[in-house]
Amino acid sequence: MNNKEIVFLVGAGQIGLAIARRVGFGKTIIVADKSQTNANAITEVLTQAGFSAIATHIDLANRNSILDAIDFAKTKGAITMFINAAGVSPSQASVETILKVDLYGTAVLLEEVGKIIASGGVGVTISSQSGYRMPALSTEDDEKLATTPPEEILSLEILQEKNIRDTLHAYQMAKRCNAKRVMYEATRWGNRGARINAISPGIIVTPLALDEFNGPRGDFYKNMFAASPAGRPGTADEVANVAQLLMSSQGAFITGSDFLIDGGATASYYYGALKPNNK
Repeated sequence: MNNKEIVFLVGAGQIGLAIARRVGFGKTIIVADKSQTNANAITEVLTQAGFSAIATHIDLANRNSILDAIDFAKTKGAITMFINAAGVSPSQASVETILKVDLYGTAVLLEEVGKIIASGGVGVTISSQSGYRMPALSTEDDEKLATTPPEEILSLEILQEKNIRDTLHAYQMAKRCNAKRVMYEATRWGNRGARINAISPGIIVTPLALDEFNGPRGDFYKNMFAASPAGRPGTADEVANVAQLLMSSQGAFITGSDFLIDGGATASYYYGALKPNNK
């Protein structure tokens, strides 16, 4: 029997890497990404820093691919930690792809990892401040986003093309759904003695964020962090600070929660310089 502890990292980016470096020592880190090249690169960085890491493939738009990646991780040991830092941005993808990857894929991951996570295990999924920029949904719609089986969720009325304005709206809806799924799944993970939380970062300097800075909403994002209380974008390590707390014994009483870490940009959006009617 393989008694090795596994950190299952989905998303070979800077945020996932920063978190894995905080919690992965003494464990085997399975790095799963749609790009095998990216997975290999992050695995090499971890290996050269003294970690045990193995790369594999995953496509969050495909349930079978998700299950294959989980099964691969299980062959290496017991999954005790789960980090989902994968996703696409409004400037990178279509409405359909955003909903399929960021919303559906996350729902499948949370459900399937929750079925096999070790007792005492813990997970974090990276959401976004964008989920806070949308008007409140009805209680009924929130519950549907939280509890609808993943294979049915993209059929919900609020997610139909006629009700999604653009890629940013799709992204906001996906991230709102992420927070609701975490609340729902926390009640199921708890049956295994495990915990799951979400982190909603603001603008964090990563290659994905740099794409956004150079995309059609670049000026919007640059103004967002400049006019926020922090006056700057964040770093992947600052997100990892929060994740390390949530995934440690010090966070043992925290589950089903979403943590906004955005330098105060959302606060400014509602009550400060970024408030839409201030312009």
